[in-house]
Amino acid sequence: MQVPLIRLQCGVNSYDWGKKGKDSAAAKYALATPPDGFSIEEEKPYAELWMGTHPSLPSKDLETGRSLLDLVSDNQALMSPEISKKYNNKLPFLFKVLSISKALSIQAHPNKKLAGELHAKDPKNYPDDNHKPEMAIAITHFEGLCGFRPLKEIAHFLQTIPPLRALVGEDRASSLETTAAAEDSDVVTSKSSLRAAFTALMKSAPEDVRAMSQSLVSQAESQEISPGPSVNTTAELCELVTRCHAHFPHDIGLFVLFFLNYVKLAPGQAMYLKADDIHAYVSGDIIECMASSDNVIRAGFTPKFQDVNTLTEILTYDHDPPAQQLLQPVDYPYVTLNTAAYRSGSDSLLYDPPIEEFSVVRTALKADGAKATFEGIAGPSVVICTSGQGSISVGPKREDLKEGFVYFVGATAECVIESRGADMVTFKAFCEIEDGKGEKETNGH
Repeated sequence: MQVPLIRLQCGVNSYDWGKKGKDSAAAKYALATPPDGFSIEEEKPYAELWMGTHPSLPSKDLETGRSLLDLVSDNQALMSPEISKKYNNKLPFLFKVLSISKALSIQAHPNKKLAGELHAKDPKNYPDDNHKPEMAIAITHFEGLCGFRPLKEIAHFLQTIPPLRALVGEDRASSLETTAAAEDSDVVTSKSSLRAAFTALMKSAPEDVRAMSQSLVSQAESQEISPGPSVNTTAELCELVTRCHAHFPHDIGLFVLFFLNYVKLAPGQAMYLKADDIHAYVSGDIIECMASSDNVIRAGFTPKFQDVNTLTEILTYDHDPPAQQLLQPVDYPYVTLNTAAYRSGSDSLLYDPPIEEFSVVRTALKADGAKATFEGIAGPSVVICTSGQGSISVGPKREDLKEGFVYFVGATAECVIESRGADMVTFKAFCEIEDGKGEKETNGH
């Protein structure tokens, strides 16, 4: 019987927004278990390392060359019969490393119902029928745009950035300002005024965007953008505009910056993006986990297909402070740390978004010989080491675990990770079936 510990060979995508050469964590991790013929070219951008069964770039068993999709399809015990049945013999999540040097498209991901409709209508641009809630955890310092700003912040920018107000239009700008100033505005009214203003902006004529962007960049270059009630500074906002303009000249995304929360994450911090939430990643290296889908509704900061009508129609128009967009981790309860791990302040933190397809545990082992023993769970896991080195064990099988190594761990298997040297960091994505009470099962807990 096969021990359910499989080292994976994972593919890396090259997109224009990726970091170049060895600056890309995605490329470095891919090189640890390189696909046939893979080598890092210093001037080539490497954007995403994919870990999973998604048909666009499925991972492979390093030893046999078989795809992980084939393995879990042929042996349902690897994921558990319940998860295999529920998710059609495919891993429920797609695990990625993203290395970002310039902004990705301004985007959202469809909910399940809309995903099915878009895929049926336009399979070229919407390649599957699944939703795509996702979570990002910073590996290095990260910048991103995440959800709409509070209305008072947007109102301030409409009042102090004339080209932004010109594109939105006087009536819609005034309506949003009135709503933002009212103490008793209800949620429906607030979202309606935001929707009207944002839709007007996104549907601006290209020639107007070009003309107004010149004025906006001049204002940024003169350090004349006031942050108002936002947590951002003048220097941050002005630099962000000029940087994004250098990458995407005269793009509508330059104005969207003032509608969306601009957030910075330190390593280990995370944000969760439910379906229909607007966002864009700007820079940094992150772990990303999502439902297994490649559906993206784009509008801005991209040469790819843009679907402005669908984007503006489906957004939630929630408008919360950036702190409310962050996902706070908690101690993972189903791991045992040995003495070396406890004494060195090692930890295992659980990032658990409110969806069933995935959760992620980040484990930092901070001393030589520090060990984390994970109880078996009622579902599959994928583990990647992002720094340091050590070993990973399931039953009698013990394997090296170094930076960039990726392993699949089968359902119910106890997994042990041990550090050689200090500062070993791993991420473990997993899925469990709920027990009927709305709680995830972990070895019957």
